[in-house]
Parts: sequence; structure tokens; C-alpha cells
Amino acid sequence: MTMYEKSLMVLEKVVEALPCGKGGCCDCCWCWENKDKKQGKRLDIQHPVVTAEPTSTTTGTPTTPHPQQRLDSSSSCADSIKSGGGGRERTDSDNQSRTDSVSSVGNISADSMHGSCCKRHMTPVIDMKPIEFWAANRESVQPRTRRRLPSESEISVENFQRDLYESESLEEPCLTDEEKLAQYQLGQLHFGLQYEVTSKVLVVKIIEARDLPPPFCLDENKQDMAHSNPYCKVSLLPDQKNSQQTTVQRKTQSPEWSEYFTFEIPYKEAQLRTLEVLVKDFDKFSRHCVIGQVLLPLDNVNLIKGGHMWKPLSPGSTERQDLGECLLSLNYLPSAGRLNVDIIKAKQLLQTDMVGGSDPYIKITLVHFEKPIKTKKTSIKKNTIDPVFNESLSFNVTPQQLDYTSLVLSVWDHNSKSKDDFVGRIVLGRYGTGPHEFTHWNRMLQSQRSPVAQWHSLRSRQDCDQVSPASIAVP
Repeated sequence: MTMYEKSLMVLEKVVEALPCGKGGCCDCCWCWENKDKKQGKRLDIQHPVVTAEPTSTTTGTPTTPHPQQRLDSSSSCADSIKSGGGGRERTDSDNQSRTDSVSSVGNISADSMHGSCCKRHMTPVIDMKPIEFWAANRESVQPRTRRRLPSESEISVENFQRDLYESESLEEPCLTDEEKLAQYQLGQLHFGLQYEVTSKVLVVKIIEARDLPPPFCLDENKQDMAHSNPYCKVSLLPDQKNSQQTTVQRKTQSPEWSEYFTFEIPYKEAQLRTLEVLVKDFDKFSRHCVIGQVLLPLDNVNLIKGGHMWKPLSPGSTERQDLGECLLSLNYLPSAGRLNVDIIKAKQLLQTDMVGGSDPYIKITLVHFEKPIKTKKTSIKKNTIDPVFNESLSFNVTPQQLDYTSLVLSVWDHNSKSKDDFVGRIVLGRYGTGPHEFTHWNRMLQSQRSPVAQWHSLRSRQDCDQVSPASIAVP
């Protein structure tokens, strides 16, 4: 018997001694390869429980391979598996896809197989239970408790907080004309209304007033305590800016005016307005106080038919001192270093002359920091409280000085035989007197070389001095 035949016999005995010869299954590469060729289908992946560790060939004790050796062996074994055939490549790809999709299933990696012993070694697998989303594992939700209804004692009127339900309406109390006249004792006002459909104008006629109270009943600071100097201010609420007023009747408690006032307004809009007539007492040396008022909603009046009526005066609401308004335009030219102030017009200025209205003019003072630099004024408009100026005043201001510049605009009433009367004031610029003044000044800075116009409400000297150092510097 030759050496070759002896070798074959020894090899057959070794093969018979292997587990695959006993009907089991081994992990050698040869068995895997032949199994794939015979079956021709995918292998079922088993879940290993105990992983095999490589043992030393000399001592028989388990050894832990170095990470670098593990990478080298996996790469060499992977090359050998690829050369085994298309069935093996399909098995590896299936195993890899299953390993990526299901994390909880034990996976067979190629890095556990060594080419020397053809032994298939499994890496440790963490046995994780999949997360179950069925109803058995859901947290129990507590049932919603039924809302308790309040008892009848809790709904009683005594438990209500009346302060939360008080109306803030400014409407007059529901009193008849006779009750108002007896309760307030402020007198009566005689006036008429007529709407002209052709010209779309509402005509209001203030005729007379009767039984006005003496001045000491309303204001203790009045100079003349015996007689009043009444006049009327007519408005269509909620618009208070387009108001008009009568002349002042001197020292009388039963004045007569017979003056007409017109308001251009559509008929449907006029029915939504409220006629307000304020009866005021003129005093040159103190604030004009309100004697009484008449509020008449026009939706209850036949405006086309018109007519005259007597209405009792009721107490006037506490209003701030109305000194009038002024319309001006600002324009700054940085290249020329010039600040142009256009005084356009004013309206409803505080009347300081009892006869013939006022003679207003406007004075503008340029203030750098808190020091007056230059003062200019407009012409005088005779016998009017709604003057139209259309005049331009210019000041030389460099761009560096503009950030520290203020304009003090003061309205005065000219008197030929006495000192001029102060009417009102505003301050624009660095030391402005309010948000509207600051807004106008900032608009001018943002749109240089272009005029910017805006209406301003006049303030008293005391109000301006409290918020603006520039106003204090100007007498």
C-alpha cells in the first residue's frame, strides 16, 4: 500500500469521526460549501446561545484573539467565502440584510471565521427583547372625572363680584330732561338742526342759553365771581378736532348767539355721530372751565325735517386743557447745513381776547443743548383762532450740531396795548415734549431733503418745562 492510499484512509477516518458524519452539523467551511451546493437555498440563521472561543492548539486553553488578528482573519475568510460560489454570496448578503434590519436577532459575521482551522466562531450577541407596542403593554389611562356642577347657593347674586361687571361706558344716566334740569341746575341750551341733502351739509344753529350758574359754583379761581363770559364749542363726536366755537358773550348768565355752523358729512354717516355742545366760561387769566354740555345722538333725530329744541345742561366730563393744534413741516438739507421749518396753519387755538377772537402768531427758537441761539416769528393773523400762515423759517445748522438741536415752537396772541398772551408750546428735537414730537423729528432725519408735515397738539408752559430743558431756556 502506497503512502497516498494510506493518507486517504486516514482522511476518511477523520471525516467519519467528524459530527457531520454522525448526522449532525459542523461549522467547517467544507460542510457549509457542500451543503449550499446540495440544498441550493438560503441557510436558516440559528440563534446561538453560547459562543465558541478560539483555543490554543498546544495547550487547549481558550485564547482571545487580538483585534488586529480578528480584522485580518475576517478579511481572509471573507475572501475565501466569496470564491466559494454564488450561493455563498447570496447567503452572506441575506445575513447582512437581516442583521441590519433586526437588531434583536443573533447575527453571524464573517470576522469570526479563521482560514487556518475553518472553524466558525460567533461574536457575543446581546439578547434584547423587542419593544412591544400592542395594547397589553400600554399604560392604563385614568378615566376622566366628571365635572362637579355648582350648587344653587354658590350661584347666588351675593357671590358675584360686581366690580368685574361694572360698565365703563361714558353715557349719561337715563334721566328725563326735567330730572336733569332739577338735579344739575346748570341751565338750558336752545339750538337747532337741519341737514341739507343737496349740499350734504349738516347745519347747527346755536341760539341761546338760559339760567347759567354763577362762576363761583364752578371754579373758585375765577376773577369775576358775579358774572360769566360764556361761549359754545360744537363738535360731532367722535371727531373732536373739527370743532367750531361761538363768540364770547360778556358778563351774562343768559347769552344769545344765533350763530350757524356747518359740517360737510354724508347723511348716513351723520346719523352715526353724536352732537356735542360744550358751554364754557371764558377767563383770560385762568383756564376756561366747562359750565355744562349737551350730548345728542343724531340717530334719534329727523335731520332732514330739522327743528329747534331746548336741552338741559349736564356736567361736563373732565377734559385736558385744549390749547389748539398746529400743522408744520420740517426739511433738513445736509449739504447746505440748513433746517427749514414751514408753518402751515393752526386751528382751534385757545381764545385769549373776549371780543373779535385772537391775533395769533408763532415764534420759533433754535436751542443748542440748553442755550437759545436764534429766534424767528411769523406774521400776525387778525381776529381768528384758525390762522393760516404758509410761511417758511430757516436756520443754519451743521450735521454735527443737529444731534444736539431743539426747536421750541410757541404760539402767542398779539396785544397792541399790553403784553402778548401765551397760548401754547411744543418742543421738537433732542429735548422733545412727547412721542409725536420725537416721531416727527426722526422722520425728518430719515428722509432728508424731503419735507415732512405733521399736526401737533399744543401744551401748556408748565407741561413743557417738566419734560424739556430746552423749554426752560426759552422765556
